Amino acid sequence: MKRILITGGTGVIGSALVPEALRDPGTTVDLLIRADGESHLEERLRRLFGFWQFDPDGGLDRQRVTAHRGDVCAEQFGLDAARYDKLARSVTHVVHCAGNVRMNQSLDDAKRDAVGSAEQILAFCDRAAGAGAFSKLEYVSTVGVAGRTAGTVPERFLDAPPGFHNTYENAKWEAEEILRSGIGQGLAATIHRPSMVVGDSRSGRVRRFQVFYYLAELFTGHATWGFVPATGDARLDLVPCDYVARAIMHCCDDADSAGRVLHHCSGPDGAAPISELSVQLREMLAPYRRSQKRVRVMSHKVLRGAIPLIALLVPPAARRRLKALPYFLDYLDETQTFTNTESRRYFDQAGIALPSINSYLGAVVKYYCEMTFGQVRQAA
Repeated sequence: MKRILITGGTGVIGSALVPEALRDPGTTVDLLIRADGESHLEERLRRLFGFWQFDPDGGLDRQRVTAHRGDVCAEQFGLDAARYDKLARSVTHVVHCAGNVRMNQSLDDAKRDAVGSAEQILAFCDRAAGAGAFSKLEYVSTVGVAGRTAGTVPERFLDAPPGFHNTYENAKWEAEEILRSGIGQGLAATIHRPSMVVGDSRSGRVRRFQVFYYLAELFTGHATWGFVPATGDARLDLVPCDYVARAIMHCCDDADSAGRVLHHCSGPDGAAPISELSVQLREMLAPYRRSQKRVRVMSHKVLRGAIPLIALLVPPAARRRLKALPYFLDYLDETQTFTNTESRRYFDQAGIALPSINSYLGAVVKYYCEMTFGQVRQAA
């Protein structure tokens, strides 16, 4: 019997993990969810069950999921002493994937989210290990911990990079260092570094539209009045959420994966050239109710300077997305890839095959368009 505590269950990876975990009839799941009160907690859980297409009012699935109103960054998760102690005595596995994927936070706020939560997770695992039931921690990091490291990023812990693109990367690297120290002291944990996570590889379904979906609007010109950056040979590394979830759950059952750093990514050979991806995305977006602006390619340095002017031309929703553009353009200044050789070999042996981007891109974009813009535009 496994009892898994999952943080970040309302996010992209966490929401994909729960159905995967419940495929094992001997597994129960505890979710740590931020909420203003018990009624808000129940409402958030009801929405999750709706996304999972479970029966929210009863049945076996509902009985195997317990929600706790708390905060992973707070002392003892913000739970009362009795509940925290009971959880620590009964949980066998922890999957920590809570995180705030924002590039424009202050460094203090970013550290409060990433480092603060890592410290609380380690404290909980220490308490749980002392109680005797705890087996293993799965810690979800990001390939972004490599910061401005040039070339190919290896599947191992990294010494301090030469710099970071943003505070999110910086804070996640510091959090990884805390986990690195814990593993050195005997903690059974695996570090998972996903790249840019998108929807389910079969249905395209995803709990939230995050970075990729904003970038799709930006580098197709839909959010920039047709102005797009010259991307040269730059590539985009994507990975579907269901693949990441299967990989993480496999590691829960494999004690030998403890101490490893695993990359969940397309890798140097599988990442998509942005120039080609942009063309594909424009073709996929065309059938929906979207105005198609003529594409005007310019250097990313010129485009960066033109952002204030472009903001005057686009609607408010696109204007908000424009705020992400400088962070994306920053990555075009360097060449960086993420190796996944050892990770792919490990997961291939377990029967968990990494799908190619072209095999799921259509489903991912279709789901996004239908949820955002409605049905396909009908011909006149």
